[in-house]
Amino acid sequence: MGKAIAIDGPAGAGKSTIAKMVAKELGFIYVDTGAMYRAMALFMIKKGIKAEESDKISKTCVEADITIKHENGEQVVYLNGENVNGLIRTEEVGNMASASSVNGDVRKKLVELQQKLASETDVVMDGRDIGTVVLPNAELKVYLTASSKVRADRRYKELTAKGIDCDIDTIEKDIIDRDYRDMHREISPLKQADDAVLVDSSDMTINEVAEKIIQLFRK
Repeated sequence: MGKAIAIDGPAGAGKSTIAKMVAKELGFIYVDTGAMYRAMALFMIKKGIKAEESDKISKTCVEADITIKHENGEQVVYLNGENVNGLIRTEEVGNMASASSVNGDVRKKLVELQQKLASETDVVMDGRDIGTVVLPNAELKVYLTASSKVRADRRYKELTAKGIDCDIDTIEKDIIDRDYRDMHREISPLKQADDAVLVDSSDMTINEVAEKIIQLFRK
């Protein structure tokens, strides 16, 4: 059995960046659950299944074997034995992933695959329902959050640095709306696990948050 750290929290809290830092420091594998959903979406596209064909998605998802390995310092996503790193970041795959990820059978299948990964190696996994559903027995569970204002400011700076014109008030409203949807969705809503440690990163740097999580794990 591997050791596991589960990091949950709302969009824009810095979960992925911090999870990668923690995994690197501890020598664990960072499991990018979003990449796994994209690999499943690619599988559906290869099978010629459309986003609205939920029954076909449900029936076909059981045929997909998706895993993540780290090779030469790089995360590699495998779909039925094929390295699909170069295929899962397209807009077509992203759109299919958005549609198929709400399918209960897809989520069930991917949770099984994520649990299998965690049983075989030491992992850091982030998402919305890792501590509550995917890894309920994780050695450490963290609920990472920050105020909507801070998360909006981070997103605003990220977009403007790329030369994208945006409005910070609109960004904050979108974040608040997404929080509500994530917390009230029917399947695996976002919530803090009873035994999770709450970490508010509003007044912390990314390095400070990562170090705090590492210290909590090593206690």
